[in-house]
Amino acid sequence: MKINTRYLGNKKFEISARGHRAICDQPANGGQDAGMTPPEFLLASLGACAAYYAAEYLNTRGLPATDLTVEVTAEKVRQPARIGSFQIQVSVPGLEQRHQEGVLRAVKSCLIHNTLLNAPRIELAVNCEVPAMA
Repeated sequence: MKINTRYLGNKKFEISARGHRAICDQPANGGQDAGMTPPEFLLASLGACAAYYAAEYLNTRGLPATDLTVEVTAEKVRQPARIGSFQIQVSVPGLEQRHQEGVLRAVKSCLIHNTLLNAPRIELAVNCEVPAMA
């Protein structure tokens, strides 16, 4: 997997992956609210992943998934600045109790959920090379 992020000026960035693009902005820090903030992208990733796994569980069993929604909230903490907790609320109106537990198990299999539970190794590098002229 790979994404690229390009600075657009002010507090705005363009994020691209596989031909798709999204705008990221920092309205609380002087940006113009042109897109989601980096923490909102993280929550969006967690919510979309949880929704995917829940939908797969429902679809595999022929259960209705059209009203499936996932809400993700988070709490920030300091020192160091980070998200200290996430809350994921999966809603599937009318689902029987026995399937609620199945959806819960499915969502716990989410790649993003498991990544956040098991901190990955992160390598950082700064490249200061001047691009070659064409």
